[in-house]
Amino acid sequence: MLRIRPALAAVAVAALAAVPTAQASTTLKGVVGPGFTITLTSGGKKVTKLKAGKYVFKISDKSGIHNFHLKGPGVNKLTTVEGIGIKSWNVTFKKGKYTFVCDPHASTMKGSFVVT
Repeated sequence: MLRIRPALAAVAVAALAAVPTAQASTTLKGVVGPGFTITLTSGGKKVTKLKAGKYVFKISDKSGIHNFHLKGPGVNKLTTVEGIGIKSWNVTFKKGKYTFVCDPHASTMKGSFVVT
């Protein structure tokens, strides 16, 4: 029978703890259309404030007359007006204010959030 010495086991555990792991990104869900609505949620809740860092955006564009345009410090991403479907973006947010709009209907279809 093989016996592991306690000191050796402690070294092995410490070595595993020191191995870097990938930081999980938070997924944000953006939806535009099919009516005249545009939303951004995280975990089912409206996004108004986020911490700086990396995020995954899942955009569901449900209309051929709308788009989802995200802009702010260092970010300018958008779907096409004619396109319908799902898009996925990796976005790194810096501190500041960000907006999302439907460009053809920007006066009514818009939102914003702050990154701290």
